[in-house]
Amino acid sequence: MPDRYAVIGHPIAHSKSPLIHGLFAAQTGQDMTYEAIDGGADEGGFARALAAFRAAGGRGLNVTLPFKLQALAAATQASDDARLAGAANALRFDGDRIEAQNFDGIGLVRDIEHNLGLPLAGRRVLLLGAGGATRGALLPVARAGAARLVIANRTAAKAADLAHELAPHLGGVPLAGAGLDGLAGEAPFDVVINATSASLGGDAPDVPAAAFAPGALAYDMVYGKGLTPFLQLARAAGAAHLADGVGMLVEQAAEAFAWWRGVRPDTRDALHRLTVPLV
Repeated sequence: MPDRYAVIGHPIAHSKSPLIHGLFAAQTGQDMTYEAIDGGADEGGFARALAAFRAAGGRGLNVTLPFKLQALAAATQASDDARLAGAANALRFDGDRIEAQNFDGIGLVRDIEHNLGLPLAGRRVLLLGAGGATRGALLPVARAGAARLVIANRTAAKAADLAHELAPHLGGVPLAGAGLDGLAGEAPFDVVINATSASLGGDAPDVPAAAFAPGALAYDMVYGKGLTPFLQLARAAGAAHLADGVGMLVEQAAEAFAWWRGVRPDTRDALHRLTVPLV
């Protein structure tokens, strides 16, 4: 009988994960199925779906909104990435154990360094937003050797609090938090990552053009929206490289697949199928 895997979220019909993992399974010859599970909007829906999936022999879950915090809380063992992110996007089941991981930041770094060909070592990196997406990105970006990390948020205090909380865990990489209006005192950044949800609503963070260094990479974690307002702003500011989050999506899926199955798939076919031109 094939091993069972799934992605759980609400809503979930839009998810590309079944397509991605189906491609990975076919490519690597894995005997497995992968489905989408809607955890519903009712309180307790995630817990019930998790219990039912495990009882039916499920081996692992990808977890998307709004259940990433609940996934971490359900775990009996969690990675540093998941604990520092305060959320899990992948679970693995072994008897009574529920292991939690967060591969979002790892997928982000893999996309930037491997697919886009931009090593992060020695780079100044700006992350826009002080929510879960930024939390998940900080440790992997620091591990990649960034020279300086800055969190910028509409509410400066939230960015400062997050920087104060996470700085001790980043291996000595300098980390600061500021308001968007406080970036004027910073030198330009080599990489600017939009970790806010502004692009989903057709908006852009109010980041100054001077934040983008010549030759900078502007990376929007939102994917499939083409040239988002943030990327338009970055292009007008002179950013040389523009990218959305489709590579992050595919690469985090590949990390989860390797964690579950012990083999890392080639991501090129999935990237080719899912990439939308930035026009």
